[in-house]
Amino acid sequence: MGARRPPDHLLYIMANLIPAPLHRALLPIAHKVRHRWRKFRKVPIAGVSVVLTNLQGDVLLLRHSYGPKVWALPGGGLKTGEDPEECARREVMEELGIKIAAIQLVGAIEEELSGSPHTAHLFTATCDARPKPDGREVDEARFFPSHSLPEPLGTATRRRLNEWKSRGL
Repeated sequence: MGARRPPDHLLYIMANLIPAPLHRALLPIAHKVRHRWRKFRKVPIAGVSVVLTNLQGDVLLLRHSYGPKVWALPGGGLKTGEDPEECARREVMEELGIKIAAIQLVGAIEEELSGSPHTAHLFTATCDARPKPDGREVDEARFFPSHSLPEPLGTATRRRLNEWKSRGL
């Protein structure tokens, strides 16, 4: 018997049945509702971010179709019962179509996100594939030299990249 999928896997499938233009139009609304819900509930949440580099050491950054218009790292929220490493692999595959072979935990960052306590599990990985943005959640994705990152760079992204650099990874 195969591995059991998380219960919200059906939501992912259903979301992909919605035409991409409609999905992209609804994401900013969903982002605002989620932000307000977190501020109201203040329930601890967890997520992942992945510092993904190519063979030349350039860092992959992306722009989401919702939320602040900043460059960010690939990543997302942990599903109930999901292992952080599996979440990191899933998010990179869903957002960019890249399968990660080897991945390394950099550490965990305790912070506040949308008024809720948040644990960000930070990973690093190397790939030799070109990103293929999903056209729904991600507008654009490309590699940048780590010494010449684009602006505006998200505050959380800057903090995570500083943590990654401080570890010499």
